[in-house]
Amino acid sequence: MNNAESSTVASGLAWFKSSYSGAEGGECLEVASGTAAVHVRDSKAVAGPVLTVSRSAWTGFVGLASSERRV
Repeated sequence: MNNAESSTVASGLAWFKSSYSGAEGGECLEVASGTAAVHVRDSKAVAGPVLTVSRSAWTGFVGLASSERRV
């Protein structure tokens, strides 16, 4: 995992926000899928740091997050 990667390295990627994100913005993350990694950034700080994880780590995270019981 690399949380110090600059957004310039991850430029040229197609970033997207969840459809659950409201139009007001707020606390949203943007995600971009690369060939070997998935990149995550704060939607309010697009020039800020980018968190980069392997595709398998991202798949595991999404699997765990989607299996959590909603209250």
